[in-house]
Amino acid sequence: MTIAAGTAPLRIGPGLSIDPAEIQETFVRAAGPGGQHVNTTSTAVQLRFDVRHSPSLPEEVRQRLERLAGRRLTQDGVLILVAQGHRSQLRNREEALARLIDLIRDAARPPVPRKKTRPTLASKRRRLDDKKRHGAVKSLRRTRTDD
Repeated sequence: MTIAAGTAPLRIGPGLSIDPAEIQETFVRAAGPGGQHVNTTSTAVQLRFDVRHSPSLPEEVRQRLERLAGRRLTQDGVLILVAQGHRSQLRNREEALARLIDLIRDAARPPVPRKKTRPTLASKRRRLDDKKRHGAVKSLRRTRTDD
């Protein structure tokens, strides 16, 4: 089942939104809280989003999302999120959708480039002093053979 087609696009960030028709939901029996109720109703939500074939995602966001998804991404490039922490189907749906949006937001944020730095003169001296001290301690451990 897809999320209601014809609803407004899900806003992820500035200039990035996803069509709800791209998200599929399946309801399954859950483990966890709920007592006997959990054995008779399908409250857990399995949310599927096809990352590789989504027309809404720019290429760089798609690549970062695939890296961030890790084990939740199938070989076909489908992201699967399971939410079963709540007793109600509605709250599990909201949680799964919120997790998807957070994951896409993280992927949409470009990584901050690393600034190369050089070690200070004082840190170089400290490192060399530590090496000399360590070498001196090791030289004291040597066995001396005075014949």
